[in-house]
Amino acid sequence: MRFRKIHGAGNDFVLLSDPTPDSEEDWPKEAERLCARRTGIGADGLVVSSLISISPVVFEVGCFNADGSIATMCGNALRCTAWAAHHDHGFREMSLRMAGVMHEAIVSDDSVWVTTEIGAVHPRRVQTVINGKPTWFDSAHTGTEHVVAVVDDVDAIDAVLVGRLVRHHPDLAPLGTNVNFVQAAGRQALKIRTYERGVEAETLSCGSGAVAAVVIATLRGLVSQQRAVTVQNRAGEPLTVRPHPDRPKRTHWVGGPVTHTFEGVLA
Repeated sequence: MRFRKIHGAGNDFVLLSDPTPDSEEDWPKEAERLCARRTGIGADGLVVSSLISISPVVFEVGCFNADGSIATMCGNALRCTAWAAHHDHGFREMSLRMAGVMHEAIVSDDSVWVTTEIGAVHPRRVQTVINGKPTWFDSAHTGTEHVVAVVDDVDAIDAVLVGRLVRHHPDLAPLGTNVNFVQAAGRQALKIRTYERGVEAETLSCGSGAVAAVVIATLRGLVSQQRAVTVQNRAGEPLTVRPHPDRPKRTHWVGGPVTHTFEGVLA
């Protein structure tokens, strides 16, 4: 079985396109094996995509975190899938179904864009102390659970230590959450760090986290709702989040670069 190693703004995946119909792989177990940084290929997650319709163009996309858990939404995994679909089939516009939810995707010359659905938003969901300062986290559901803290300096935070504590906060049990630290970085710009559930580590980029950050930053008055926001990440490859023109209050586009790093054959 051939694979691609591909990343969306630093969020990296092992991507399998159109596996054979008779394949009965245990994908969660395969995700743990393939995503292991020292003994496998190494990645934040495993993505399995299948073309299920040509008119209209629809792909079924499964995303499994590095620990084998299922991701209900992963913006960068969807963006990587769209890039591969364009490379393999020439499609520039398509629909991608992940965990039963349909997402639009557009591939341009220098960016890949996918839609993210905005769910429940709850201000002041949990509180913890960061560097001696009590800090509130707001929650925003962007296809998966996220909490966001607005801070003065994201680089001054131990994102792994604090992220792990908040990810397992009793008030967020039993699912837990992804944890984001965000600061204002100029006009219509944010800087972000994300601790991802399922990867159980800080990742270089998170698409659904970038959207959650923009939703909460808008709620806090840091950015305007009507215009695009640049979200700077640890990879140094910013994502852009903008409202969907037809349904701006419940759907956002997230876009940015996708890079194909190498490919091979699974042993």
